[in-house]
Amino acid sequence: MIACEAETPSRREARREERRACIVALAHRLFDEHGYGGTTMSAVAAALGGSKSTLWAYFASKEELFGAVLDRLVTQFAPAIALDEEAPLEPTLVRYANDFLSMTLSPPIIALNRLVIGEASRFPELGRLFYARGPERRHGVVAGYFAAQIARGRLRPVDPLLASRQFHHLCHTGLFVRTLWSVEPTPDAAAIHQDAIDAVRLFLHGYGTEDASPAAD
Repeated sequence: MIACEAETPSRREARREERRACIVALAHRLFDEHGYGGTTMSAVAAALGGSKSTLWAYFASKEELFGAVLDRLVTQFAPAIALDEEAPLEPTLVRYANDFLSMTLSPPIIALNRLVIGEASRFPELGRLFYARGPERRHGVVAGYFAAQIARGRLRPVDPLLASRQFHHLCHTGLFVRTLWSVEPTPDAAAIHQDAIDAVRLFLHGYGTEDASPAAD
């Protein structure tokens, strides 16, 4: 008689993570297809081929499940925020803005923004969750960078969190708005880079000092 090897705790955890990832990917598709309001935990469980109790063993609510979808998108599409405090200011911001715009202009992130905008009035928790998982985190990191640049004399003394919010809004005034509203197709890399340069230069026109180093196009 052949004895079956017992499943190890690490293997059980790996299987649980695989199952969780499968649920999140499935939920992402359903949210995209039916919206937040049109997607129920029962529908996710049915598509998964299990019971709601199985689904609830992983996620206690639809809000928690949507939060996991947001985290998945952030992991897949948001580049790591790399801001060298000692490097010249303008080229560093241009690189950051280029990465930021490339991420926010990707079809999955555009679709997510449309979903949140369309549903947030009926489901305020959706907007709060989206803001906390995405923009708020990013504003905090960039505000820390701006605080360091203020201390170096490269930026005028301002509220760094306010400056971060304004900088990101400047990045979104061009291609992002037109793409979000389907005014034009997804832009190419050259157009994104030019938008990044324009946003940074306008930002530095308002907040930069003579110590801010110029960028090369």
